[in-house]
Amino acid sequence: MTNFINGRFLSQKTSGVQRFAREIVKALDLHLISKGSVEEWVLLAPENAVLDLELSAIKQRHVGGLTGHVWEQTQLFKASRRGKLVNLCNSGPVLHGKSLTVIHDAMIFRTPENFSRFYRAVHGTLGFLLARRSHIATVSEFSKRELAETIGAKNVSVIANSCEHMASITGNEAVLQRLNLTSDAYVLFVGSPTPNKNIMRAIEAISLMGQRAPHFVVVGAAASAVFKTKHDVAPASDRVIFTGRLTDEEIVALYANAAALLFPSLYEGFGIPPLEAMFLGCPVLSSSIEPAREVCGDAALYFDPNDAHDIAKSVERLLANPDLRATMIERGHARAAEFSWDRSATALIRAMSRV
Repeated sequence: MTNFINGRFLSQKTSGVQRFAREIVKALDLHLISKGSVEEWVLLAPENAVLDLELSAIKQRHVGGLTGHVWEQTQLFKASRRGKLVNLCNSGPVLHGKSLTVIHDAMIFRTPENFSRFYRAVHGTLGFLLARRSHIATVSEFSKRELAETIGAKNVSVIANSCEHMASITGNEAVLQRLNLTSDAYVLFVGSPTPNKNIMRAIEAISLMGQRAPHFVVVGAAASAVFKTKHDVAPASDRVIFTGRLTDEEIVALYANAAALLFPSLYEGFGIPPLEAMFLGCPVLSSSIEPAREVCGDAALYFDPNDAHDIAKSVERLLANPDLRATMIERGHARAAEFSWDRSATALIRAMSRV
């Protein structure tokens, strides 16, 4: 039986979900080669997708002339219905009876007010239907419990994110000069500045530090098609720098030169930026939410994300203690090494055996 991969993610901008899909497909391809697998794997993509993944064992092809959800529910379903199908980015054809669908978090069900009405209606409905028609996987034990509670997903598989793809990206240090930044003199945020990311509380914390505050560099832009309103927030401190979207090369340079990553989220399914930061030798200051603790273990300094004073204390503590910073960098490297896309690809194959 042929295994098909839903390649719609190749037609979308690369954020955390699409990064997961791209990296796990590449790792799966290497895994199939190393194991000498004779199974047939085919990635199917809509016509507006760029087939830019360098794959050997996995075939790639365009299917049909439609795009988006309509393509998934009709042309993807028709092309894949005689085999198994892997959906890596929260959605897939609900009529397919032999599919694995990765739903990355339960945010749309826990914080529906943060999403546009259309996105909420479509993905809310898809979530409930896929929980009954598809085998569900997710990226953390926390999200596994959340999906069980919100959409009744049963026997959920866990396929973690990873970060070692950062090693293949050469940092573009010119971004520091362009933003007028000095190495080790700023803290960094990477991600879409949406409500769950708690950016305003972090800015409040930086403001409380007054002249002692480092610069706070906020990288990312909210996806207007997903979220209800534009959530790019206005600076409340002259120490805050909003960069908008940057290239991967610029983000790697900012990680590598930051005094710390500040991760103030109120809700996450996993939390990729802390893992990326640890891999690149950037110590992590994180909110004490459960998924962050699951990912970071003892390799982060935690704070109460609802308390700006506690956030400020964490920043001050790390910046004032070089020995502590060195310890957190060492722990971060060790923690990041516990994750790999190859292990995630193995977990994907294991999950597919349950379909």
